[in-house]
Amino acid sequence: MGTKHVALVVGSSGIIGSALVEALVSSADWTVRALRKTSVAGVQTIDCDLSDPQGTQAALVAAADTTHVFYAALQADPDLARESELNAAMLRNVLDGLKAAGAALKRVVHYQGAKVYGVHLGAAVAPFYEDDPRHIAPNFYFAQEDVLRERQVSEGLEWTILRPDVVIGDIAGNPMNIAMVIAVFAALSKEAGVPLRFPGTMRTYREVVAQFTDAHWLARASLWAALAPTARNEAFNLVGEPFRWERIWGKVAEALGMQVAPPQPFPLARHMPGKAEEWARLVQAHGLDTLPYSKLVGWPFGDFIFNTEFDMISDMNKIRRAGFTEVVNNEEIIIEALKRLAQKGVVPDFRAG
Repeated sequence: MGTKHVALVVGSSGIIGSALVEALVSSADWTVRALRKTSVAGVQTIDCDLSDPQGTQAALVAAADTTHVFYAALQADPDLARESELNAAMLRNVLDGLKAAGAALKRVVHYQGAKVYGVHLGAAVAPFYEDDPRHIAPNFYFAQEDVLRERQVSEGLEWTILRPDVVIGDIAGNPMNIAMVIAVFAALSKEAGVPLRFPGTMRTYREVVAQFTDAHWLARASLWAALAPTARNEAFNLVGEPFRWERIWGKVAEALGMQVAPPQPFPLARHMPGKAEEWARLVQAHGLDTLPYSKLVGWPFGDFIFNTEFDMISDMNKIRRAGFTEVVNNEEIIIEALKRLAQKGVVPDFRAG
């Protein structure tokens, strides 16, 4: 019996892409290729610079049998207009390259974050709905979505957009993995003999309602999104149940065998880079196999998350009505991510018991 579907995961080494490759490989219905690299054994990889149209087209000759694209690549730029142009061009180059290769592409699954609702610009009104109006400032999600909508009209290409928020993964070196921020912060706190103290504001800790998305849950939703008729040409929020950080923080401390003390707000990006020597001692003591400390954690992302003083709630009714009804437990998500990071030897295993 032959494989039914052939996937090209673009951005396969990121939080979303890594979990996607694992999910696809574990399914008998899929063959998977990764662009540009993956840690999953036995997966064919394709390497190219997505900003180079000719280079991308040449590389994608090897993916001429692709039926589905899972697009999770991102090239950040402080200039939002430049970021929008660059990321739209990268997506366009992938689609043009596959078209030139003769691929009978059926659907693109694309990923957006809460920035699509303007949360990076300031306080946004929650809950967030998929049909909320756009803001005027440049936003690369808008530009990429417009590319997909144009191809749907001109070529009949189907697309599905998933909108996670604060994706919880088990990889190191990604600047937007809050699980790594928590894991390294907790390890250094425990090494220093101090309780686990939330480094953001008291309002964020006790009053603000937040959300996040498990990368592996998102991967399972992606397989549904790639094939479900009800997902065709639709955008869906995908987040766990709302929570307050005070509860999550206590559960993390309990799992790591630590005490909790009141929050102590301070800028992680300013102070935590100076903990390299302490981290080096932990690496040696626990035999860790990890990245250099300077590349390990995105401390500015931690500052953003832990100091967001407005509710972050995305409405989840649309995707449930469409047929994806799997639910997850927020506390289990973060604790399992910390456990997997420890099992991989990225951080110390400080779990209680």
